[in-house]
Amino acid sequence: MLRLITDFDGPIMDVSERYYRVYQYCLAEVKENNQEVQELSKADFWQFKRGRIPEQEIGILSGLNLSQAQKFAQLRRQNVHTLPYLSYDQIQSDALSVLTRVQNLGIDLVVMTMRRTRELCDPFERYELEGFFPEDRRYCLSDDYVKSTDVQDKPLLMERALRELPSVEDTWMVGDTEADIIAAKTHNLKVIGVLSGIRDREQLLKYQPDYIVANLTEAVDLITAVVPAMIV
Repeated sequence: MLRLITDFDGPIMDVSERYYRVYQYCLAEVKENNQEVQELSKADFWQFKRGRIPEQEIGILSGLNLSQAQKFAQLRRQNVHTLPYLSYDQIQSDALSVLTRVQNLGIDLVVMTMRRTRELCDPFERYELEGFFPEDRRYCLSDDYVKSTDVQDKPLLMERALRELPSVEDTWMVGDTEADIIAAKTHNLKVIGVLSGIRDREQLLKYQPDYIVANLTEAVDLITAVVPAMIV
């Protein structure tokens, strides 16, 4: 049997609106009442985020001074993963169709995310994702987990998953960040980077995934082409 472990944000969920709304909020909160700032367009902002331009620099590019930019970056960290802003996330246009395809092919489907349990509830209910990912195929952080960094925490989550899940002939990981690539490589799994998330091609290339494709659909196309004999 073949197993596909996919990240949630990026391959399945489009998080760009959430990040942009938090950016707008933090810029408005930090600037002085009569201060003129240059609010970035969503396209420009998202390009900076995908290129890993530091938050403080994004603040300065938006017209904040250094002190304000530091406050801006701190406020951003405090808000970007809170439940009110998570409601702005939208499912990727191809996600439901490709998840249905994976399920119909008999591929063992697992989601692995740095979200906490409570942060999965809304999108899972809103988009009826429970049928694709039963509880024993959902790997996320507990609500009381003390986070370190994604590149440290995700390999640990992968270790737990590989210990608990039934053994299969082959496992592939799909994700949109360096944490996904590092988690897969740490455990000698093949990994596909997708460009539908928060990192651009240049950033993904630094971590040398096995492949880079546009989205989850192209990732599944690639997997089924490479290992068709394992598809039941």
